[in-house]
Order: sequence, then C-alpha cells, then structure tokens
Amino acid sequence: MPSRKQRRRREKLQRHEYEYVIETEDGEEIPVERPVAAPKADVKSTARPAGRRGGREIPKPSMGRVFKRTAIFAPLILVVVFWTGGASTTSAKVFTAVTLIAFFIPFSYLVDSIMYRVYSKRQRGAGSG
Repeated sequence: MPSRKQRRRREKLQRHEYEYVIETEDGEEIPVERPVAAPKADVKSTARPAGRRGGREIPKPSMGRVFKRTAIFAPLILVVVFWTGGASTTSAKVFTAVTLIAFFIPFSYLVDSIMYRVYSKRQRGAGSG
C-alpha cells in the first residue's frame, strides 16, 4: 500500500501540467499560473543551421593528426607488449611493438577517412532535404 506522499507524487506525475504545482511544507499543492513565454525577436537568428544536427564536426583526415594519435598510443602499446610478452627477449618485444605501431598508423588513417566520408555524406544529405 503506497503512502500518502507516494500517492500524491504519483497523482502529480499523472497530470499533464504537473510542473506548475508548488507543494508547500505541509504537503498542500498550490496551482501556479503557467509562465508566459517571452516573444521571440528573430526566429532565424536563434535557429540552428539546417545541416547541423548536433555532435562535433569531423575534420578532414591528416597524417599529422594520425602521428599525434600514434604518439599517444605507442607508449601504451609498448607497455602492453612488455607486460604480456612473457619470456620473450627484449628485442622481440620491441619488434612486436614496432610491428603493431606500423599497423596502427594506416589503420588509424583509414578510420579517419571513413568517418570523414560518412560525415560528408550526412552533411550533403541534410543540406538537400
């Protein structure tokens, strides 16, 4: 059996304009008039551009950005290879890390290219519709 407070809360949520009711400390509900919306000065200046749906803009792929990302992930890759390398020699671990980094660079550029291509298609599609 719900308490009186729970029943009032449920009733309040069932009303369509529940945010326009103030509840006092004693539990009484006092209806408040709906606030009047301020007149809009210029609708076009406040509206978002048609092509922008939110999210951030995806920049064109560049090798500079890929090398920055590689500079961040290369030490992490090296640490993981040394941590999981087992009984391998140090030179074998370094070779494995360098090989992984060599695969990481073109793969990272490929992902950037795909993301940019998808973003461009969405922008063109949103602009025409």
